[in-house]
Amino acid sequence: MESVNLSSTPVDYIPILIQLGVAVGFGVLTIVGTHLIGPKVRTANKLSSFESGVEVVGNARQPFSIKYFLVAILFVIFDVEVIFMYPWAVNFREFGVEGLVEMFIFMALLLAGLVYVIKKKALDWN
Repeated sequence: MESVNLSSTPVDYIPILIQLGVAVGFGVLTIVGTHLIGPKVRTANKLSSFESGVEVVGNARQPFSIKYFLVAILFVIFDVEVIFMYPWAVNFREFGVEGLVEMFIFMALLLAGLVYVIKKKALDWN
């Protein structure tokens, strides 16, 4: 039986260094190139904000309701459950009854969190 050499030498990292050099070189070349060959004319119209053709009205720094951010954070929290459920669903037969019980516990915790959010009226916009 042949022995497999699992040690790596510095020569093994040359392709990675070449790829890193090409990536950095492309980024630098692109940025420098746009400044060298790009238009130099600066007018008030070009320097103003452009929001999909809609005229800018008011101050962009006006405060938002905290409810907006709360709903966004809650969405992220409850969306993460899908990330954990997908691998479980793919491999549920391998996990057996123990995996099923663990997923029920996980879902019960998420349901408890949702009930808590509803009881606190965090999703009411009034």
